[in-house]
Amino acid sequence: MKSPHVMSARRQSEIAGFVFVTLLAGRAALGQALYTATAPGAYIAVGATYSQYQLQYGDRALGGFGAHVDINFNRAIGIEGEARWLRQNEVEFTNETTYLVGPRYQKRLWHGPLMPYAKFLVGEGIFNFPYNYAKGEYFVMAPGAGLEIRLSDAVKVRLIDFEYQRWPQFTYGTITPYGIGAGITIRVFNGTGDQYRHK
Repeated sequence: MKSPHVMSARRQSEIAGFVFVTLLAGRAALGQALYTATAPGAYIAVGATYSQYQLQYGDRALGGFGAHVDINFNRAIGIEGEARWLRQNEVEFTNETTYLVGPRYQKRLWHGPLMPYAKFLVGEGIFNFPYNYAKGEYFVMAPGAGLEIRLSDAVKVRLIDFEYQRWPQFTYGTITPYGIGAGITIRVFNGTGDQYRHK
């Protein structure tokens, strides 16, 4: 009997196609960000986070680290790509990995250091089932929001990052993991227009 966790060839091809298109889109977006880097507020930043998530699979709660890249075309609008590895507190080798990308909008409050943001990410989720019985790959949607505080022109602290994931093709029916995290973001490429001095 075929394991219910093993993906069909069709689903594998769909996920492979999605990942390929996502990579192409990310490459194109990076090129566009570099091309328009003279626009006020354009920048590229990288960061790291630590998160705690409720998996909605046997009421498991996992923690883990993640990495993100923000590519902003102007002061408010850009895209975010993130990878998250939830391994801490895993039981019976049950864990989750996600690779997501999507649009991100941020707004500076009252010309001060606080910057709330909202995002809507999509991508691939990898779920490792108990006792390493099987590993499934699934499409994931993840709206989210958070709050950052600027410490300098190059460094922001991600005070809180909330994400609500939806796995509509999960083997045993849709699951909706959710979690919060915190971290740091460092600007590595800056446009000639400074987004703070000109606002």
